[in-house]
Amino acid sequence: MGYGLLIIRLIVGLSFAGHGTQKLFGWFGGHGLKGTGGWLESIGVKPGALLALVAGLAELIGGLLFAAGLWLPVAAALIVITMLVAIFTVHGKNGYWVTQNGFEYNLILIAIAVGIALIGPGVYAL
Repeated sequence: MGYGLLIIRLIVGLSFAGHGTQKLFGWFGGHGLKGTGGWLESIGVKPGALLALVAGLAELIGGLLFAAGLWLPVAAALIVITMLVAIFTVHGKNGYWVTQNGFEYNLILIAIAVGIALIGPGVYAL
């Protein structure tokens, strides 16, 4: 069970952290704070730059903590809150399936974060 939880935490956590670096620094094909902030403002989420910073930090910190298995309730909460905001501001209106830009992926990440938080990080965690 220890290796399974480690694999889940690493893949989900580091992927989530990567999304944070896209927003914060423009890494991995992201648009950075300015681009992400501009996009947020274009969909009516203001102030865009500040909220891009908050979202990017939540994703980066939550993802790294989740991957490490450290402060797991905090990590899971950061992931869940970020995904709920994504559902309510962008994906929810598009229905369930990700093929229509729906909230399927967001809900899966919420389930993983909550499930791992309830199970615990496993043996291989900080």
